[in-house]
Amino acid sequence: MLQLRRSFVRAALSVAGLFAIAPAFAQDGTIYPLDAIPEPNAIKLNTGGVKDQPAKEGWFRQWGEPMVHNVTTATLTPFLPEPGKATGAAVLVAPGGGFRWLSINNEGWKVAKALADRGVAAFVLKYRLIPTPDNIPGLTASMNNMFAAVGAGSPASAPPARPPAFSLDNQLQDAEAAYALIVSRAKEWGVDTSRIGMMGFSAGAGLTMHSTLNSKTMKLAFIAPIYGGMGPVEVPKDAPAMFTAIATNDFLFKGQFGVVKSWFEAGRPVEFHLYQNGGHGFGMGYPGNTANGWFPVFMHWMDVNGWLKPAVAAAK
Repeated sequence: MLQLRRSFVRAALSVAGLFAIAPAFAQDGTIYPLDAIPEPNAIKLNTGGVKDQPAKEGWFRQWGEPMVHNVTTATLTPFLPEPGKATGAAVLVAPGGGFRWLSINNEGWKVAKALADRGVAAFVLKYRLIPTPDNIPGLTASMNNMFAAVGAGSPASAPPARPPAFSLDNQLQDAEAAYALIVSRAKEWGVDTSRIGMMGFSAGAGLTMHSTLNSKTMKLAFIAPIYGGMGPVEVPKDAPAMFTAIATNDFLFKGQFGVVKSWFEAGRPVEFHLYQNGGHGFGMGYPGNTANGWFPVFMHWMDVNGWLKPAVAAAK
């Protein structure tokens, strides 16, 4: 059963492409070198390194956003609500980037700050990545090759590309270690362990789904894979509630509804939002597209499902 479950998720990951692409209206997709951004609150997860990785962690800027690649040390950065504002709910946030880089701000820090502002403890997972060249020309070529492999820019009618599958063992270990850390420090961080969820974008959505289908230790109350793979999966009987969103002009969509149908047919709670436009990698949203409104809808979904109950009320 576990092998079958893994085969389903590998197919979903292949269809996904699993990386962050900036919206078409963004101004500059050129990659620029960037000094490492300080992360004073990052907590090392001690999950090990990356095999055959000679390069050091590197940072760059693209589409006006900071990105990080060649991550060999996984970390977790907490974003906690102000005292008196905390609801007890928590979300583990996984940025995207094709498992080769992380859109750490657009799909990580910004999201976590928005959640914390609404009383939800958020934790950005900086997970280990597949090695990439440590120079800008090599990194650019590597990105372009990956985009081509997954059919970025291909017509919407084209079938989803299926690039070679790769192991997500490192990334799953990182997610499990992050979840365990949140549970172990739940009292300190004001977290109700029965209301921990996971949200991911693109590759992070793939990691969220992979964790849901394969982890033996993570007991997630809800998940929110945002513009991830839409292919069908085998849903566990105790699968968490799912909120998912994607735009019709996202090359990962291709008219597929498989993952939504899988959740529905398994009798598990699911909410799906298909936006007219927004492309891929819209993060918290950009002006001028309908996907810009997904985050308030997600918060409403959490509220209706009771995950935003004040911590004091939840403890009674």
